[in-house]
Amino acid sequence: MAAASTLGLLRSRIAHCARLRPTLPCSPHRKAFASSTIHRIMELSGFSDEQLEVRAAVSKICENFPDEYWAEHDESGEYPHELHAALAKNGWIGIALPEDLGGSGLGICEATMMLQTISQSGAGMGGAQSMHANVYATQPVAKFATEEQKQAMLPKLIRGEWRTCFGVTEPNTGLETLKLKTQAVRDGDYYRISGQKIWITSAQVASKMILLARTTPLEEVKKPAEGLSLFFIDFDRSAPGLDLRRIKKMGGRAVDANEVFFDNYRVPADTLIGKEGQGFKIILHGMNAERCLLAGEAIGLGYAALEKASKYARERVVFGRPIGQNQGIQHPLAAAYMSLEAAKLATYHAARMYDNSGKDKSITQHAIGVACNSAKYLAAEAAFTACERAVSVILPITENYLELIVYKVLAHGGMGYAQEYHVERYMREVFVPRIAPVSKEMILNYIGEKVLDLPRSY
Repeated sequence: MAAASTLGLLRSRIAHCARLRPTLPCSPHRKAFASSTIHRIMELSGFSDEQLEVRAAVSKICENFPDEYWAEHDESGEYPHELHAALAKNGWIGIALPEDLGGSGLGICEATMMLQTISQSGAGMGGAQSMHANVYATQPVAKFATEEQKQAMLPKLIRGEWRTCFGVTEPNTGLETLKLKTQAVRDGDYYRISGQKIWITSAQVASKMILLARTTPLEEVKKPAEGLSLFFIDFDRSAPGLDLRRIKKMGGRAVDANEVFFDNYRVPADTLIGKEGQGFKIILHGMNAERCLLAGEAIGLGYAALEKASKYARERVVFGRPIGQNQGIQHPLAAAYMSLEAAKLATYHAARMYDNSGKDKSITQHAIGVACNSAKYLAAEAAFTACERAVSVILPITENYLELIVYKVLAHGGMGYAQEYHVERYMREVFVPRIAPVSKEMILNYIGEKVLDLPRSY
């Protein structure tokens, strides 16, 4: 798609989104604080027209899903079907998938902006994660599947008729992806899948799974990266050989996380993506994209928390002056803002490298890996700091006197602990980008080994 036609398509979507105002099930008693105008603090200079159009259009959709909607879904654990339907109706699920399949043909830069905007709207990690796998996990399929497979597998995902989950992590291997144990054994025109996956997002609502499984036993492979294969399978919860258990979790509860159990679960052989034994190399194409997307979601959540904190600090008056006039409040919030801005720059730099790597041969996979991992680390840490500083406590000492106990920052005070201000929900959710899909410690190991040329520490 030419840039002009892409921009025209986005603008037509904005006009369409502006007319959409669906009635959604949320509390009729909206808090004045939550519904009042929030000053958007993220600097937008330097973004492309396409990115800004994406931000504007997705923001219009997200206006229909206020904080109260997400608080209620976090409390009930109900999946945000309405958001998924609204985004699918306007074509956003296929933002980074090819046009000939029904997608928008845009890049990870624009997809990162979309997920950041969803998160920053107040949806947080829960809202963003409802879309997450449909964006990044489909990238290897779009790149390595046959034309016939792509036509059969992707258009219905883009239209929102199907949803997918991503099956990689296992309980006994964790981050050691090359030692995965779930097996796919060839049986004529089928494979039989046996094993267990864990922390599988959206498995309760997904009809498809992009699955990484072992087709050659580990002891028989010549190289550790061999022997794993990628499949795009039907995820039929009523079929024999498939069972799952929902995991109760701390945050992002609107989107389910699950243990999945396979016991000779039969899938057709033509669900194999690419060549047998090359699955790990194939999913690497999606892993770097995921780090960019998750970084965007994290900084969106950080900005949302900081916007609420700075608003509260402007409006909360103690001893005849706004608490934000005190440097003990103001300076930590300002530092958190600068960290978010730095993480934003790193995130979109990494996304641009990812998008441009196909046409710029000077961009190596090593450089992309370093940039994407660095962005994910910086974004997760910046978001955590912003959320922590938004939710920390001001303790009352006596009836007539408040002593400001500055631990990190005291923006919302005791009310930061209350659900009605939503920052406690942000705080619970901000742990996700610190630990998934790879922990901050493993990123530090990666940079130490691959960039600083230090001995492997684990």
